[in-house]
Amino acid sequence: MGEIRKQAILSGIVIYIGFGIGFVNTWLFIRNGQGYFTPAQYGLTRLFFDVGSLMFAVASLGILPVINKFFPYYQEHLPRSKNDLFAKSLLIALTGFLLVLAGGLLFEPLIVRKFSERSELFVEYFHWVFLFGAGILMFSVLETISISYRQSVLPNFLRETAMRLLTMILLFLFITQTVSFDQFISLFSFQFLAIAFILFIVLKLKKQLPLTLKPSLVTKRFKKKMFTLGSYVYGGLVISILSQVIDSILIASISEKGIHDAGVYNLATYLSNLIQVPQRSIITATLPILVLAWKNKNMSEIDRLYKRSSINLLLIGLFIFFCIWMNVSDIFDLLNIQSDYKAGMYVILILGITKLIDAGTGINGQIIATSSYWRFEFFTGIILVLLILPLNYILIKKYGIIGSAYANLLSFTIYNLIRYLFLWKKHKIQPFTVKTVYSIAISFLLYFIADKLFGEMHNWTGLFIRTGFFTIFFVTVVFVFKLTPDALQLWHLIRNRFNKDAN
Repeated sequence: MGEIRKQAILSGIVIYIGFGIGFVNTWLFIRNGQGYFTPAQYGLTRLFFDVGSLMFAVASLGILPVINKFFPYYQEHLPRSKNDLFAKSLLIALTGFLLVLAGGLLFEPLIVRKFSERSELFVEYFHWVFLFGAGILMFSVLETISISYRQSVLPNFLRETAMRLLTMILLFLFITQTVSFDQFISLFSFQFLAIAFILFIVLKLKKQLPLTLKPSLVTKRFKKKMFTLGSYVYGGLVISILSQVIDSILIASISEKGIHDAGVYNLATYLSNLIQVPQRSIITATLPILVLAWKNKNMSEIDRLYKRSSINLLLIGLFIFFCIWMNVSDIFDLLNIQSDYKAGMYVILILGITKLIDAGTGINGQIIATSSYWRFEFFTGIILVLLILPLNYILIKKYGIIGSAYANLLSFTIYNLIRYLFLWKKHKIQPFTVKTVYSIAISFLLYFIADKLFGEMHNWTGLFIRTGFFTIFFVTVVFVFKLTPDALQLWHLIRNRFNKDAN
């Protein structure tokens, strides 16, 4: 667990720095005042991420899981210069994007008709989304290549920190009226391409990106399996991304205020997504170890990773969730956020619970996707979409943005339950222990105590006292009850490093 912990900690630090910058960026988007963005303009930038991510999923043609699954074989049996996996992956991704571009232009009249009434701003800037989606695609392929070498810190820095720094620069240019909104969107569209170019240069300088197209012996041997894996998991990726972005796309299309409501909903999504930040770093650090464990048929290691990821993600998620929810009302007032966004306050609560359920079930999706039962990940994805699409459509039309939050809660709960039961039936592994129950019960108890004692205190004083009280007792409980071995190991690592430096 040492290498995973090191990569996860470094990546986590980078990601949280990025989220700190992202928090400032979000505040600049939603702040009340002349010269700032409207909810509709903020909603447009979020739709760029959602639609661009969907374009990436479709254009990738299933190549990312193929890199993850088969890179160890290329590394073991070929000199690096003869590795044709990466060049062909980039070529496949480029082909996929050209197909997406053609399809997008072909169906443009339908898109205009669906969005023009409630989301005119999206229709106006629709063509720039293709550039944004191309950047996500190219960066994601290069990011997967870097992670295959167990180097997750740089791509995490570029995606989570550098990207947000670029956004911050653009925000200040707009707020100071240096650029118009038209120019802002044009520059905004190039951001992923910029960080993809940086990662490409770094990989080339490290000689980790051979660009040979000459078929290798490994490719010839595994091409059928690679095609089969890519085909199945490709559908799963598209379905997974669709399930993540369909809510805001449907809100922009059918909600009463269209892209304005999408902006309000996306702020709630942003805050609830803070719960899943550690999940990204732990998954990227764990994935290569998980692939190797399956290769060596080491079920005890897989079971250990499953349980360890579950309790770690649950504890961090509970801490973040309660820190947000106990302070959310004061945060809106203290940061002078536009009053329109308060309509999404209870969306934060429902989506936060959804993220906790997803985090608490650990790396179940990654375990299935890297196993011989990877086809099941595709079928569960279909079930998720069959749940989330109609539920979102029906509940958004009836209840607005809170309806979408309930649709996500119900859909993702069923989705994770199915994956939990599958892994238990096939491999007799499950992520929960008695410490899972302790973690949830103690977290709720500490929240209610903090709310009871300090709930009537407001402004910065109340925020800091509530958060400080909860943090001190939460951390104490984690160590006293030994809820996760990683906490103690991390403490010993820091103490030993401190003692070494002191001597």
